[in-house]
Amino acid sequence: MICIYFLTILVLAQFTGQIFASSIVDEKGYIVYCPCMGRFGNQADHFLGALGFAKGLGRTLVLPPWVEYRYGEPRSIQVPFDTYFEVKPLLEFHRVITMEDFMKDIAPTLWPPEKRTVFCYTAARSENKGCNAKEGNPFGPFWDTFSIDFAGSEFYSPLHYDVHNSNMSEQWNAKYNPSEWPVLAFAGAPASFPVQLENRDLHRYLKWNTAMSNAANEFIKTKMPKGGFIGIHLRNGIDWVRACEHIKTSPNLFAAPQCLGYRNEYGPATQDMCFPPLDVIVKQLKRLLRNSKDVASIFVASDSNHMIKELATSLKKSEVTVHKLEQNNPHLDLAILGRANYFVGNCISSFSAFVKRERDVRKFPSAFWGFPPPRGTGAHDEL
Repeated sequence: MICIYFLTILVLAQFTGQIFASSIVDEKGYIVYCPCMGRFGNQADHFLGALGFAKGLGRTLVLPPWVEYRYGEPRSIQVPFDTYFEVKPLLEFHRVITMEDFMKDIAPTLWPPEKRTVFCYTAARSENKGCNAKEGNPFGPFWDTFSIDFAGSEFYSPLHYDVHNSNMSEQWNAKYNPSEWPVLAFAGAPASFPVQLENRDLHRYLKWNTAMSNAANEFIKTKMPKGGFIGIHLRNGIDWVRACEHIKTSPNLFAAPQCLGYRNEYGPATQDMCFPPLDVIVKQLKRLLRNSKDVASIFVASDSNHMIKELATSLKKSEVTVHKLEQNNPHLDLAILGRANYFVGNCISSFSAFVKRERDVRKFPSAFWGFPPPRGTGAHDEL
């Protein structure tokens, strides 16, 4: 009986990857970072890069909470990683531990306050010799959530995060041996934005948890008519309108490489891709509806104007209904969009990029507003 008991424990450990995590310290070290650039879409890009970086260095990645900004709140809110996503699937790729578990079970002995050094590329300002890792929002609130102060700063220049196309992993481990540097804590994400091409496919390990999946399925089942639906993302807030004004001088703005290529091999970004007018949106939707006999409705996610009335009026002859969430919930928007029969997103937006990556993994069809552009604009007509 005793042998069977221990065999059962070992099997469970293999499946969960987290059994006894509180008592086992990774001798290869840990990577901690603040996801302090932008909102969720940007943070998700950075997360995939950090996951690839941790794998390259062989260190356990500490899963940071998501940084959120609530209306009326002067400081950012830190939401635990597993509020939205499962931890277990990530273990199929590499070792991970939540920030909460790391700080409770590992940090007190492996990373005591007097040994907490923060990493940045160079000093924050010429007149300052440190990283200033806690200056401003969300930096200060993020580290304060876990009562973390830093005893010193470490500048890792000229090292970088691309562990796919060089011997960068060896250089990192040679300079920062895990026995001497058990924790590499970065002031910002150790990753590029937009997500590096080699890290895009890591999205297959980022899976919504049961609560999020159930909420998305419940909305589709109870709030949407029977039949297929098209999910669309409309980015049209005032901040986005201003950003799109720079599209001509910024051909790789934000997540543009997801449709234009990382070397702009599929042409330059256009205004219609960044901020599509109603006629462009309606034209693409009508084309989709003509080719999709089973579509009964359209689900709209937006940061500002969902254009429900305009779309319903313009698509009246198509006999489809147009829907959105009753209350703002961007994560639920994402989960629903990932389940659509077809998706049309914004090429420039990292929010759309999240949906596109998830759908690529699941081999679901997707498209972008205004892409490919009409002939004669200087962009390629097809991918």
